[in-house]
Amino acid sequence: MISRTKKTTLLAYCTLLLPLCLVAARKPAPVHPSNPQAQTDSLKPDPVAGQKLFERNCVVCHGIGGTGGRGPTLRRPRLARAPDDAALKAVITNGIPPEMPLGYFYSEQDVADIAAYVRSLGNIPPEKLPGDAVRGAAIYLKSGCSGCHIIDGQGVGFGPELTEVGERRSASHLQKTLIDPSSTLPDDFVLVKAVTNTGQTFEGIRVNEDTFSIQIKDTSGKFHSLRKEELKELQKHKDTSPMPPFAEILTASQMQDLVAYLASLRGVQ
Repeated sequence: MISRTKKTTLLAYCTLLLPLCLVAARKPAPVHPSNPQAQTDSLKPDPVAGQKLFERNCVVCHGIGGTGGRGPTLRRPRLARAPDDAALKAVITNGIPPEMPLGYFYSEQDVADIAAYVRSLGNIPPEKLPGDAVRGAAIYLKSGCSGCHIIDGQGVGFGPELTEVGERRSASHLQKTLIDPSSTLPDDFVLVKAVTNTGQTFEGIRVNEDTFSIQIKDTSGKFHSLRKEELKELQKHKDTSPMPPFAEILTASQMQDLVAYLASLRGVQ
């Protein structure tokens, strides 16, 4: 029979060992290197496993099969932000703020698998579009699109620049935007109308806002910073686009031509 003194000593000994036992039993967390080149050569990338991870975490922005959506299409041999495998793994791990989140939950093997799958998408032939890009360029000019957008330095910067829009968005996404512009707006996009105490009116896109001020870009592309204490009216319209639905303006064939033109805009290659 163990004496009370020995029981006390044994209990104290076990209490001291318990944290060490828990640490030893804990499964090591996967390593997420900021530099993917630090991965060991023992990793064997598995594009099939990478496809499953991609479909679970990436299709919301990049589309099924990497065809694109809110994020760029990945079906091309050269990716602007990932010209080599090391850069691609860095993008998967570190994200692209603010558009693409960190891949902090991926292991080294996960990153290698996803990168292998994304690279395989570059071997898929590019999408063939029914429209004519040359005719689409003429429709772009005739429709007054340069009054809100810039291409190669030409136009007004009220809306997003389109110089590389074909590199960043799929043809299906471009078409969806032309048909229903409000359906593809960024989450933080807000149209505002501000009226000052002196009667001045400013309308445009909210660029930034805090407790005391708001910054607006108007239809001419100019920026205005206004103090809220000097405003008598501030209207905010979320999920509303200043761009008209072009399906109500253009014919079906003209829409195809305009999509083909926008999809061809890839900046300097």
